[in-house]
Amino acid sequence: MDFVPSLPTLLTFAAASLLLAATPGPDMTLSISRSLAQGRKAALFVVLGTGLGIVVHTMLVAFGISALITASPTAFLVLKTGGAAYLFWLAVQAIRHGSTLSVKKIEGAKGTVLSNVATGFWVNILNPKVVIFFMTFLPQFVSAHDPSVTGKLLFLGFFFIVIGMPVNAMVVLAADWLAAWLQKNRRFMRALDFSFAGVFSVFAVKIFVTQAR
Repeated sequence: MDFVPSLPTLLTFAAASLLLAATPGPDMTLSISRSLAQGRKAALFVVLGTGLGIVVHTMLVAFGISALITASPTAFLVLKTGGAAYLFWLAVQAIRHGSTLSVKKIEGAKGTVLSNVATGFWVNILNPKVVIFFMTFLPQFVSAHDPSVTGKLLFLGFFFIVIGMPVNAMVVLAADWLAAWLQKNRRFMRALDFSFAGVFSVFAVKIFVTQAR
């Protein structure tokens, strides 16, 4: 199975993805808010929608990066280095500003299954930060000289979903308790911020060192 990355790469990717899924952000805020307002079932369909959004991002990145490598391996290396710089910037922002979790319970009529899925999907698709993040995050785990780069990018994107969706589902199921706990335990959220910053700083340094050789 040439499309499956090496075990060290897979473990590193899994650890980073798990940390990302556990860090409070727009997706978690949306899931908790929808759970509080319309119930767990509605929120789980929102989670499904965000997962479908990631499928689209994965497809665009996998085939777009493959085309870029074919056209110019040098351009891919520039993108990868720029991506490392962006990840380092995210690490700095995490330390400076920290995670934000603002949950408001907005009462209203319950949406249909389709509308809840669509909400998660479009919030994910139209978020420019998600687009930029996937364009910079996934390429860090492949090489321009790998003949199976497209398959590996697709595998990693879907593996990201496999890791993230269960975490999001657990957040939904524990929304009432989790929303209050996270807002009270700011030290835990800061610990996540520093963990996030540490992991992505390591990625950035590793890429810069590799490119300098």
